[in-house]
Amino acid sequence: MNKHDAIYATHPTVITIHGDVAYDNDGKIIEYNEATVQAYIDAHSYKQLRAREYPPIGDQLDALYKAGVFPAELAAQIKAVKDKYPKGVS
Repeated sequence: MNKHDAIYATHPTVITIHGDVAYDNDGKIIEYNEATVQAYIDAHSYKQLRAREYPPIGDQLDALYKAGVFPAELAAQIKAVKDKYPKGVS
């Protein structure tokens, strides 16, 4: 979570940020609360920590497909693509 994302999330009137200065739609400076922004960053830091350690999303989806947990229609679509482009074919 970066500071700019936290400012946007906690101060909805902010439209753009240059450096540490936030602006509204009319180009007026918006004063934001540093403590609120930092609290938001702290509360959402787990997302980046998890994302770094999860397997790639493609691997996750492939494991779910192989486990047979997709609805039949989606599994059929995935199988059709896998059949059309088998491993080892470029």
